[in-house]
Amino acid sequence: MQRRLEMEIVYLSKNLTDTENLARTIAKGLFPGAVLSLDGDLGAGKTTFTKSLAATLNIKEKVSSPTFNILKCYFDGYLPLYHIDAYRLEDGMNADIGLEEVIEGNGVCIIEWGRFIKELIYQPLDIKITILNDTEREFKITCNYTKYEKIMSLIKEGLYENIITR
Repeated sequence: MQRRLEMEIVYLSKNLTDTENLARTIAKGLFPGAVLSLDGDLGAGKTTFTKSLAATLNIKEKVSSPTFNILKCYFDGYLPLYHIDAYRLEDGMNADIGLEEVIEGNGVCIIEWGRFIKELIYQPLDIKITILNDTEREFKITCNYTKYEKIMSLIKEGLYENIITR
């Protein structure tokens, strides 16, 4: 059982490059079984963030939003990437499509709109994206489990100039 911890970083992305840098930094600390729960309004940048993260995992296939498919799988990178869009699962209609197996699998799982299936997500790294204006985003990264400490350290060490709170 993972030891619990409470750690939060608020990261200010002033532009697309800052968002890409954050995604790349997080990707460097990922491991089999890592789960990222992304939440934010439509257009906040959840899929854009995921594309940058996937590129860092050396995924060559074009990454796109799984809105209509609910789940897209990418196996050509360093780690398998499972990209879930839970927006249409708000009513709990997820039991029949096997998401539990994917979320608890041997790859990295990124769940857009994770709050809609929170009961299925085991020990996620929570990322809340807030739109500040046309180009700026605030990323609130909440870490409650020791298995994500490395990721939090990588962010603090490599992206300190964009961190608002630690």
